[in-house]
Amino acid sequence: MNLFADIRTLVTDSLAALAAEGRLPDGLDLRNVTVEPPRDASHGDMATNAAMVLAKPAQLKPRDIAEALAEKLRADARVETVEVAGPGFINLRLTADTWRAIIPTVLEQGTNFGRSTLGQGKRVNVEYVSANPTGPLHVGHTRGAVFGDALASLLDFAGFDVTREYYINDGGAQVDVLARSVYLRYLEAHGKAVEFPEGTYPGDYLVAVGEALKAKYSDSLMDQPEDIWLAEVRNFATKAMLDMIRDDLKSLGVVMDEWFSEKSLYGTGRIEAALKSLDDKGLIYQGTLEPPKGKLPEDWEPREQTLFRSTAHGDDVDRPVKKSDGGWTYFAPDIAYHFDKVERGFDMLIDVFGADHGGYVKRMKAAVSALSGGTVPLDIKLTQLVKLYNKGEPFKMSKRAGTFVTLRDMIDKVGKDVTRFTMLTRKNDAPLDFHFDKVLEQSKDNPVFYVQYAHARVHSVMSKAGVAPDAAHLGLLQHPAEIALIQKVAEFPRLVEQAADSHEPHRVAFYLYDLAGALHGLWNRGNDEPEIRFIQEDKPAETAARLAMIRAVQVVIAAGLGILGVTPMNEMR
Repeated sequence: MNLFADIRTLVTDSLAALAAEGRLPDGLDLRNVTVEPPRDASHGDMATNAAMVLAKPAQLKPRDIAEALAEKLRADARVETVEVAGPGFINLRLTADTWRAIIPTVLEQGTNFGRSTLGQGKRVNVEYVSANPTGPLHVGHTRGAVFGDALASLLDFAGFDVTREYYINDGGAQVDVLARSVYLRYLEAHGKAVEFPEGTYPGDYLVAVGEALKAKYSDSLMDQPEDIWLAEVRNFATKAMLDMIRDDLKSLGVVMDEWFSEKSLYGTGRIEAALKSLDDKGLIYQGTLEPPKGKLPEDWEPREQTLFRSTAHGDDVDRPVKKSDGGWTYFAPDIAYHFDKVERGFDMLIDVFGADHGGYVKRMKAAVSALSGGTVPLDIKLTQLVKLYNKGEPFKMSKRAGTFVTLRDMIDKVGKDVTRFTMLTRKNDAPLDFHFDKVLEQSKDNPVFYVQYAHARVHSVMSKAGVAPDAAHLGLLQHPAEIALIQKVAEFPRLVEQAADSHEPHRVAFYLYDLAGALHGLWNRGNDEPEIRFIQEDKPAETAARLAMIRAVQVVIAAGLGILGVTPMNEMR
């Protein structure tokens, strides 16, 4: 039940009635007509811009449209008052019974309350994490993993058919470096002293991999030339790293539907097929790029290359897909990978990249636009850096990883739920400061505790009440603070659709914090106004009605936390 959508339907039906009466022109485009909370809550419960957006196409004054529309809206039993303000804004107040009717719906639907048909079953591919399989996931990957996973859950909740996908970057030189690093650990496992050359991976996480390699091959790879063992060790090491990554993600509550190997694109004709698709559209040509802006590198020289005409699809410059020596650029397999996504029939693609991939956005969007003929949108979401602090000081690096703080470090220190919720307390493209001490505080300043405590507080009240929640007496809920809490509950379906449409799961975290605040505020108000306390010893009907109200709050908190991948708590310790 989306009350805002219901009232918007009332508005559009009223506009249609005015058109049928000849008071408005037929065929007006109503897509930009909105119904939403007013900026100033004192103006009412909802506001519509209908008169303002229709005035020009209708060739009428907005005030005249507003007055005629207000007349229609006042006739609806759900509407208490309608006021026309300024040049033609319309503010509405709904009856208290209309708001209270939300509670039975929430209790009946449970954590499915707020689910939407917005997506209409459209197929969406959300690709996230996609780290090189050369080591454990670090804190930057953690933010991308949490954001991507929450976004996928949000889209699923909003009615999309979502595929979670990991792109395994196993086609480049970095996996050869991994193999050489593992081989050094293999030698070390045999008692040899080794040194790690610059550019290899010296982290302790490869010790176990080297020992496992020894257990499988004994000493058969010892003192062998690289061309004998490289391919075998590369496959062994890559599998070991992917097992580690899967395990790391699982500890964060992330499970992928698809794992796509970059290596599968090479030598299979798939890169060639993708580029042929572009060539058939006249978008591949032989040419020479303009020199880079600014000071030229000493080794720069103009050379003819195979180029993708990405400027035809919104990019700033055309992009090389094949080097002058005949090898593929990094961009070529990425084009082929996204061509595969298009060929799999997805209606929308979403890529979650780290902040350092900002320069890749336009070229990738151009490629997907060209490959799909503009029919498949690609949204690229960049996740900004996370700075870690402990007691006000920058957090030290991980000994196990050697150079960075791992996902496992975070989970071991604060747990999955705290990690996930905290990572969603900022918009994805805003920097995030993660204070290990503060995210464990039991205070209002710690959003995850504040929301979890609201859920646990309701559980505690239910346990002590001695009566069951009952929506039969909701009319007894008269206090403005009670109605305000119910109104906040009613916002959830609208919030879900807005967050899903904008691909911004952090909005759910913000909403849950506000909802928890409204519940805690009402609880605290009961200290000064005993008549609105949740449990009324001598008034079982009022108690049952208030329990129904706060149970609805608890249900919505659980639904929202489910989207974020956070476990609701029944007690706080």
